[in-house]
Amino acid sequence: MANENLSKAKAAKNDEFYTQYSDIEKEMNAYLEYDPDVFRGKTVLLPCDDPEWSNFTKYFAQNYEFLGLKKIISTSYAPNSKPIEVEYQPGMFEIDSPIYDEGKSKNNGKVFTVTQDISGDGKVDFKDFEWEYLEGDGDFRSDEVKALRDEADFIITNPPFSLFREFLAWIVEADKKFVIIGNMNAIGNKEAFPLIRDDRMWLGATNFNKGMYFRVPDDFVYAPTYKFERKIDGVTVSRVPGVCWFTNIDHGRRHDPLSLMTEADNIKFSKHKNVKDFGYQKYDNYDAIEIPFTDAIPSDYEGVMGVPITFLDKYSPEQFEILGATQRGCHDAVPDTKKYDNYWEVRQDGTKTGSSGGKTNENANLLGNDGKKNYFTNKKGRVIQSAYLRIFIRHRKASK
Repeated sequence: MANENLSKAKAAKNDEFYTQYSDIEKEMNAYLEYDPDVFRGKTVLLPCDDPEWSNFTKYFAQNYEFLGLKKIISTSYAPNSKPIEVEYQPGMFEIDSPIYDEGKSKNNGKVFTVTQDISGDGKVDFKDFEWEYLEGDGDFRSDEVKALRDEADFIITNPPFSLFREFLAWIVEADKKFVIIGNMNAIGNKEAFPLIRDDRMWLGATNFNKGMYFRVPDDFVYAPTYKFERKIDGVTVSRVPGVCWFTNIDHGRRHDPLSLMTEADNIKFSKHKNVKDFGYQKYDNYDAIEIPFTDAIPSDYEGVMGVPITFLDKYSPEQFEILGATQRGCHDAVPDTKKYDNYWEVRQDGTKTGSSGGKTNENANLLGNDGKKNYFTNKKGRVIQSAYLRIFIRHRKASK
């Protein structure tokens, strides 16, 4: 039990990622460049936030008039409801308020709203927050926060990574526009991938290959993948790789087609040694070719291709069609035993995933790997499937 509690505490601490203002501004600018009126006349809900420390709330409050917002709603989570003990001191705005309640301060969530100039300075901004205690602790799953969700047009935040799947389902349930941060590994789960495949969700404008720096608590538990911790303006930040924005708001970068070489030119000129002079191998159990790098996608191949997860950072829906993917819970494929024992037919009716368990590629004939753990091969040495998640795509022109 002690080890279980320790693990929960570590997980809770590692959910405490606070997004930098500059990263939020950069991402929102991409949507504004594509559509300057994207937020005009809209209500934005910022759940899991608090104006005292949330840069999401600060960004939208400071840009309220520029964005043409109708309303900002920001909700905070009660300190005593967090899975770890946190040092909490209410801010002066709360203590000085006539509705301050010492008992509710740690046990109830709060809701903050901006709708008008209440400071009297002639503009609407961060100084115009009004607030009150919630009846509950501010959990996004509560009925009162659900009601705020239903009122909003946009939901924008950095949800706890451990609750990403549930949070995404919570948004989709209400059919809202959203921009949220999550780990790129979430792409492969059953909540996210069908949305990506059906162009109901895509990656944001910020390239995820560089990772992002987040402000973290002083007692943050560093995992091996959390690199380059350092101080920015006296605040501890940590670089978290493989983090990206997920959204259903359009931006210009997703409509930029990839510039690609032909299959023949890739074999002749590719910078990748396992493509140049070698070509592309076909999977043994699926009618598709293995593409180890996004820039090695041939421009003239008309069949199905298995591409890396990083392809989604360059995906243009006008250029490619997403058919499915490998890995448990992220593809809509079922085995066609009438054809071959190990053949998988991509199917988009969403009825089954074709997986029964395990961590990787249970939809392949896993008899071995290439010695470098990059590919699974059969007894004859033919590539069956990459050891990493692969997304099955084809050129749009080939699907017509």
